[in-house]
Amino acid sequence: MISCVDFCKALGDETRQRILEMLLARGEMCVSDLVDAFNVSQPTISHHLTLLKNAKLVTSRREGKQIFYSIDQENVIACCGTLFAKFAPEDVSPTDVLPGDA
Repeated sequence: MISCVDFCKALGDETRQRILEMLLARGEMCVSDLVDAFNVSQPTISHHLTLLKNAKLVTSRREGKQIFYSIDQENVIACCGTLFAKFAPEDVSPTDVLPGDA
């Protein structure tokens, strides 16, 4: 598990947040698909994916020359729970907070 600070740093960039949203919505994607979706250079996307992978928020697998990325939902959920537990009032549980309330 990564620290709350590292988790927030990984999510502290709009492009990385959008990458995670795309992976969540579409499932596994290769780097070239992400480059096309963002209209930025391959090194830029690779840099963001490396940061997300180091934070254990995405996983990767190689198929030939392609590298496919997917969101690591278990770790994202665990990190969100840890962050919530650190800052939420004691009488509020994560299930009490509806999406969009934060």
